[in-house]
Amino acid sequence: MDKRTYYVSVQGKTIMYNQGDAAYEFEIEATEEEVDTLRELFEEMEDFEEGTFIRSHVLAIPYHHDRDNDGADYALKSIYALLSQLGTPETKEQISKIDLDHIGSWS
Repeated sequence: MDKRTYYVSVQGKTIMYNQGDAAYEFEIEATEEEVDTLRELFEEMEDFEEGTFIRSHVLAIPYHHDRDNDGADYALKSIYALLSQLGTPETKEQISKIDLDHIGSWS
């Protein structure tokens, strides 16, 4: 399957064909199947983030004991791992500077 260039915003959870469509953080080379996997990860993260809304209003549940936060953190790490795998050299360099081991960690 042929790869093409996509422009990705993790913050906006968007994957674009055209560089000028919206702001983006990363450029990747991916097949349609790989882009579908990335979309699924964005949807998974969105689902977990919706669940964190409730926790944010119940102060008795600490962040580090919240399954939805853990799920969102795991999805975010998975997104960055996939972007690093598919990314251009510049994207790979950008992601290498992110301390992925400490996403969701209080240490």
